Amino acid sequence: MSYELKRVFASLPQMERGVAKVLGGDPKGNNFLYTNGKSVIIRNIDNPAIADIYTEHPHPVNVAKYSPSGFYIASGDVSGKIRIWDTTQKEHLLKYEYQPFGGKIKDIAWTEDSKRIAVVGEGREKFGAVFLWDSGSSVGEIVGHSKIINTVDIKQTRPYRLVTGSDDNCTTFLEGPPFKFKCTLSDHSRFVNCVRFSPDGSRYASAGADGQIFLYDGKTAEKQGTLGGAKAHEGGIYAVCWSPDSSQLISASGDKTVKLWDVATGTAVTTFTLGSDVLDQQLGCLWVKNHLLSVSLSGYINYLDKNSPNRPLRVIKGHSKAIQCLTVHKEDGKSVIYSGGQDGHINYWDAETGENEAITGKGHSNLVARMDVDESNRLVSCSMDDTIRYTDLGKKEYSASDLLKMDVQPKTVSVGPGGLAVAVCIGQVVLLKDKRKVFTLDNLGYEPEACAFHPGGGTVAVGGADGKVRLYSVQGNTLKDDGKDLEAKGPVTDMQFSRDGAFLAVSDEKKVITVFTVADGYAVKNDFYGHHAKVLCLAWSPDNDHFASGGMDMMVYVWTVNDADKRIKIPDSHRLHHVSGLAWLNENTLITTSHDSCVKQWTLKI
Repeated sequence: MSYELKRVFASLPQMERGVAKVLGGDPKGNNFLYTNGKSVIIRNIDNPAIADIYTEHPHPVNVAKYSPSGFYIASGDVSGKIRIWDTTQKEHLLKYEYQPFGGKIKDIAWTEDSKRIAVVGEGREKFGAVFLWDSGSSVGEIVGHSKIINTVDIKQTRPYRLVTGSDDNCTTFLEGPPFKFKCTLSDHSRFVNCVRFSPDGSRYASAGADGQIFLYDGKTAEKQGTLGGAKAHEGGIYAVCWSPDSSQLISASGDKTVKLWDVATGTAVTTFTLGSDVLDQQLGCLWVKNHLLSVSLSGYINYLDKNSPNRPLRVIKGHSKAIQCLTVHKEDGKSVIYSGGQDGHINYWDAETGENEAITGKGHSNLVARMDVDESNRLVSCSMDDTIRYTDLGKKEYSASDLLKMDVQPKTVSVGPGGLAVAVCIGQVVLLKDKRKVFTLDNLGYEPEACAFHPGGGTVAVGGADGKVRLYSVQGNTLKDDGKDLEAKGPVTDMQFSRDGAFLAVSDEKKVITVFTVADGYAVKNDFYGHHAKVLCLAWSPDNDHFASGGMDMMVYVWTVNDADKRIKIPDSHRLHHVSGLAWLNENTLITTSHDSCVKQWTLKI
């Protein structure tokens, strides 16, 4: 019994309103980089479904940049640590780790020989450092600013020059190496968000929250002019990126546009309009080979099309916040993965290609706790916004009429046959039929935590915080207590009937999973031990002989019902984050999700 990671559907960049997002480009032009939480995500630029994730930072990562040689990536986190690691091996071995200052790292730049690195950010005593990559010894001082430094760049041709931009509305210019302060330029009237040298080193651009872009001589820092006259954009500018031939640059702004500039004339050749919503603010951009990319506040990555400025060639969607639950559904012979996030978004993925879209319309406004698909091809989802929604998977669009307002917050939902479903809310168990509440059990005397509908439809099992599982029979539109309690080892966290209805698996906070045999009056079939922390989710395999469990310990186990010792253990399935959801695509493929906002597919040899 063995497993291998088949594919990763990566998260989007984690965005923050009014904060620039630095994207990194691969010097060979194959990949691009960004960060989300403690992960650095490397994606193929031609086929973004191909992704790799680096998860060795113990703190949230802010920025990652390729070395000009392409062999290493330097990534910096909020604690001020910078890690330099290998890109050529799958394991991404750590080469060096430094702590240039204590505080958030906001930008990184390499010299073209890949030997020196400049980092800037929110230090306590200093806001920047420049050092040799292999020894960490200093090659100059970054001084001249009185506030946080947001951005840094180094000229990629000799003689080297270094430029920084800061919240004190100034840019500083340094000569080196070793880098020494030459001058401060205070042309901007608001924060400076981005400074970038052209690839040929002849000039550099600085862009700020005042909506202006200034151009300077790359060797002397002499001001050469502005782009777009008095104002380049209506809103603040968060990022600029030069074309490979240094003749053009793109700028991304809070006014929801990206502009392509002809540097020689200082005019905008193309204006890309990317929407009208607050979430369409553009906070980052990248130019790699002939790809122009920008990233929206929503986290969506836009591939810009010069021939059609109002419609991107493609938009990469996904989750930028933690994924809370998932389910799988077959549509037109294809498997589709549905994932629900902490922010209320529900996305769906083509299991083969990784193509992703979000369900359209106004949906949940808070964390999606659980989803299930019923016989009528409706996605039944419950959320912390106190609602249960029914979404027609043929249309994949939220409908205001298919919304059930619950009296109290729902925790989980399970669907049964004939339009029935059961929801567990705080202190309540609610029976639903055809999108209506038909029966409510309250004054239970215990706190319900999980539920499962028997595939045959006659029975609902409800697990409580008291470690007991109660069985209710479905009689018409009511639930009747059968007076039969099953004992779990601790407070119940999840429960699932096998697909043929023969077994009930119950997981608990005491790290145990108990499987009951339905036909034997719910006699205990087996107890399964292995998790080091509480088990959070369960999923039965289509063959009914195996089931998977995921826990707070970041582990996934695949168990064999008839033999508790025969199992597959997937350690660190989502490094640094617990497993939040499990589903089977087929008998040999398991899907996992986690708070790292990624969806992973595992191939199992059972």
